[in-house]
Amino acid sequence: MKVEIEARLNVFCDELKAAGDLAEDWAGTPRLSVPKQREHGDFATNLALMLAKPTGKSPRELAEQLVAFFADDMRIEKVEVAGPGFVNFFIKAGAAFALIDEILEKRSAFGQSQIGAGQRVLLEYVSANPTGPLHVGHGRGAAYGSVLANLLSSAGYEVESEYYVNDAGRQMHILAASVWVRYLELANPGQAPDFPAAGYRSEDYIITIARQLFEQHGASLVADLAEIQTGLPADAPKGDADGFVDALIARMQQLLGSERYQLVFQAALDFILNDIRDDLNGFGVRFDHWYSEQSLADSGKVEAAIERLDKAGHLYQKDGALWFESTAFGDDKDRVVRRENGQTTYFASDIAYHLDKFERGYDLLLDLWGADHHGYVARVKAAMTALGQPADRLSVSLVQFAILYRGQERLSMSTRSGSFVTLRQLREEVGSDAARFFYVTRAASQHLDFDLKLATSQSNENPLYYIQYAHARIHSVFRQLPLRGFEHDVEQGRAAYERLTEPHEQDLFKRLSGYPALIERAAQAREPHQLVHYLRDLAQDFHSYYNAHAFLLKDDPALRNARLNLIDATRQVLENGLVILGVSAPKEM
Repeated sequence: MKVEIEARLNVFCDELKAAGDLAEDWAGTPRLSVPKQREHGDFATNLALMLAKPTGKSPRELAEQLVAFFADDMRIEKVEVAGPGFVNFFIKAGAAFALIDEILEKRSAFGQSQIGAGQRVLLEYVSANPTGPLHVGHGRGAAYGSVLANLLSSAGYEVESEYYVNDAGRQMHILAASVWVRYLELANPGQAPDFPAAGYRSEDYIITIARQLFEQHGASLVADLAEIQTGLPADAPKGDADGFVDALIARMQQLLGSERYQLVFQAALDFILNDIRDDLNGFGVRFDHWYSEQSLADSGKVEAAIERLDKAGHLYQKDGALWFESTAFGDDKDRVVRRENGQTTYFASDIAYHLDKFERGYDLLLDLWGADHHGYVARVKAAMTALGQPADRLSVSLVQFAILYRGQERLSMSTRSGSFVTLRQLREEVGSDAARFFYVTRAASQHLDFDLKLATSQSNENPLYYIQYAHARIHSVFRQLPLRGFEHDVEQGRAAYERLTEPHEQDLFKRLSGYPALIERAAQAREPHQLVHYLRDLAQDFHSYYNAHAFLLKDDPALRNARLNLIDATRQVLENGLVILGVSAPKEM
């Protein structure tokens, strides 16, 4: 009913436009809310207040027009003006509870919308460097992106997901050098250089890759220690850690040659990328595309993008480097696309990658980046504008960090020190359900404190347990039916809907009726946490109902079946929402 009234509110606005009372380009969105106090009706709208200024009419006058506009709707008991121009709607009981039948008929399709129909969306998220396991920070982006993809799909958008594999940068070469040093320790004991201070020090996955290399290739990748170390600069703490590791990489490439160096590089990349895929699969996160950064260079797309910028007059030479004048398009400073040594920058790859996204024909590009990438937004949009692309179709959301606690202990993570908490460790401790759920309990733009104790507790304070328990509790009611000698007669219950007059029943109906609009609103705002809060409120409404009233009435089968229809509809909406979150809907707990 909520959706139908909002549709009629839009018709009201269209009629004002047709009469010349409202500008054709007015783009407001009429919305209904559920009043906190029951005496204020089933739904309320502030549309009259919204229209007052653009129409030049008083809110009260517009509110009275709305009352007259809905006078012929036989499903509405009454419409009244409240306060300075609010309009309250009171729905007839019979019309209200027709919603139950709609839910029971549509089942898993209830709440799905076509608001995004015909719009192709490319959603890129996670995209962590394949230099080590995913940590809990990556987990938040993974959960948020996965749920957002489900949410957008439920609203009718055609969503494709993509992981951008950063397999061409300096960090990948540092990873290869780290693996090689550990390999030398295994293949040539006592003749390996000291591990670089700027290397990836984790003893777990680095040594695992090195051991696999040794098992597969024996000592064929060994080089003489003196040849490795001769001429290398001093490492930290007395020297330059970055200078040392860069020199070590160059020496490794020189001694191994292109083919053998690539063998080490590819072994490290494949191992970690496979681990990331496996970890994400276990987390319920799957991608339609895995896009290689290296493929951009290999296909010539990076150079082609630079050439296009140059031909458009947006590049210039300075200090031996090639610069993009991004300040001309809103950035705070110009950016290098090719360094003095002739190598293209990570930013140049970003330009080519996003240009490729636009050229693939999507209507909307959604990027989910870590909060530490906030400085990249303006420069990427500037480059797209300079290349003639509609930059307004590129939307970047920054996912803030998740801080993990175990009791009072704050857990740290570092991909160099080896002390980080991985996503896999988190899933093993709290389960994928809890990890996904708690990651999206707040807006992505807000910092998140992840309480491990709360996530694993079986109490009403744990919102996931509270919601899942409501779903399981309803299943428990239905399991008791044959034990009591009852059957669920849906038709008998449908004929008795007018007897569902208890306040708890009215509260449940209102909450259920708001689900379709909630899905649309959360999808358009790209805010999965709205769904989390809705499900918590729906679970609370059900638990209150369960504690206050008996469902399996022995001497009143009509009311019993009406209530069974209502809680079955509630169970279905709980399940639909949990499916979008990628969380299980258990039948028993």
